[in-house]
Amino acid sequence: MGAYILRRLLLMIPTLFGIMAVSFAVIQFAPGGPVEQVIAKITGQGGGPGDRLSGGGADMGMQNFDAASSDVSSRYRGAQGLDPEFIKKLEKQFGFDKPPLERFFMMLWNYSRFDFGRSYFRDIPVLQLILEKMPVSVSLGLWITLLSYLISIPLGIRKAVKDGSAFDVWTSGIIIVGYAIPGFMFAILLMVLFAGGSFFDWFPLRGLTSDNWSQLSIPGKILDYLWHIALPITAMIMSAFATTTLLTKNSFLDEIRKQYVVTARAKGLSERQVLYGHVFRNAMLIVIAGFPGAFISAFFTGSLLIENIFSLDGLGLLGFRSVLDRDYPVVFANLYIFSLLGLFVTLISDLTYTWIDPRIDFERRDVG
Repeated sequence: MGAYILRRLLLMIPTLFGIMAVSFAVIQFAPGGPVEQVIAKITGQGGGPGDRLSGGGADMGMQNFDAASSDVSSRYRGAQGLDPEFIKKLEKQFGFDKPPLERFFMMLWNYSRFDFGRSYFRDIPVLQLILEKMPVSVSLGLWITLLSYLISIPLGIRKAVKDGSAFDVWTSGIIIVGYAIPGFMFAILLMVLFAGGSFFDWFPLRGLTSDNWSQLSIPGKILDYLWHIALPITAMIMSAFATTTLLTKNSFLDEIRKQYVVTARAKGLSERQVLYGHVFRNAMLIVIAGFPGAFISAFFTGSLLIENIFSLDGLGLLGFRSVLDRDYPVVFANLYIFSLLGLFVTLISDLTYTWIDPRIDFERRDVG
């Protein structure tokens, strides 16, 4: 097993390299980079994030603007009339004075040491910025994963036992509808119905706590927190709930039809003993092993639009704004961390299989 883990860890290096290389190459062709964002702000062509530029870049641009020559050509859109020296200073400040290949390998070297630099438009280290936003996304991911498993596993087992019954049919209808509705559309519906839209004003729209949260008692803080997360969690849990339920049902159905179950029944065991004494462990193998992946999925992918809709200041909202602002250090740091976590979670999922069922041997399978 040690050799298998070592091989998987070594394979992460070229995989991560490929992900970062493709993303970096795509970024090189994306219009509206950080230099153009600052230029647009200075020349009044857009509402870019230049006013948040660290190191006084925007003020420097205004000082040089009067001395700019209108006939100076530039490779940046909207830079005609600006002092070429100012453009060079901007490029140096953002690191674009170096060739792309040099910038890429410098980035990889820094990231290998978890040095993500500073945000272009916020005067704060990128890692500190990510850590500040992480509690919101972790909170959402934990709640979604926990509720999904607590509801889906008992429901999936019940559906497998009652396969083909009226209960199985109508619950399947609800699950399919829930899976078909995108989370962000359901979030908008919840806002309209219960958050001050056209009907009721029962739930808040912003943040995870109220402004007076620090002044509340402990029970009051708990209730206030649950009040704020009710709509976001409800919107995000729909697809995860459907997937885990159907996975549990199908896994149990596969095991129930196997020969060892027939043998257990022939020995006179009750259905409960057969189900929870024999079937449960084998059927839950695939469900439990998928727990790390389910958490990562809820943690990262499911929160982007929901955090934007409900104004939750987490990693999803941070990533979205960073892409719009072309804040590349934050964008690439998020990509690097998420990709690295995803690769480790895949390895953990495989190891979970062997922990639940020692008969599984990935190392021997690889050799074969």
